[in-house]
Amino acid sequence: MQIQTTRFGKVNLSENDLVTFTEGLLGFSELRKFVLLDDPNDEIFAWLQSCEKPAVAFPILEPELFTSSYNIKLSKHDLEALKLAADSGGGGIASRHRIFSIITIPADVTQMTANLKAPIVINVKERLAKQIVAQENDFQIKFPVFIELQKRVVQNPQAEIKSHAAEWGVAIKLPTTDGGGIAKGSTSTTDLNV
Repeated sequence: MQIQTTRFGKVNLSENDLVTFTEGLLGFSELRKFVLLDDPNDEIFAWLQSCEKPAVAFPILEPELFTSSYNIKLSKHDLEALKLAADSGGGGIASRHRIFSIITIPADVTQMTANLKAPIVINVKERLAKQIVAQENDFQIKFPVFIELQKRVVQNPQAEIKSHAAEWGVAIKLPTTDGGGIAKGSTSTTDLNV
């Protein structure tokens, strides 16, 4: 199948690439079908792209890339909605799901933030997703990400800060652009050296 997007143009994908949100996203409850895209021209983010509305795409990152103390508790309802209830197959719940934060990137990239209060949880095997509203009070809706990513790059320039969504089999890799440059609207690690 093929979807048209405003950011990436036409994207080819299979039905197995779709991620279905059981309850939609906050503010976008009517949108249920998404795909995670790994743009090789973007050195940091994966993109949560709507398959139903071409203009809706969110940059996302795994919270562990910018904070070491992030751990949310999933309610029984969340576990059931995501089909993550403990089973006898082993591997544990944590090995079957991935957590992402939606990133807000204003004109001044040094002010970018992550929503830690309402992360995206994806059951990788079932391709089900849900935006969870964390019950923990210490999680911020606008957690400042820029400084944390910058520290990571400065402290260990060899450490990758690129989303691992494609490696985990959650995102599909887009082809590189002919020019080999950063795609319009993308962020590079060079931008972190502002």
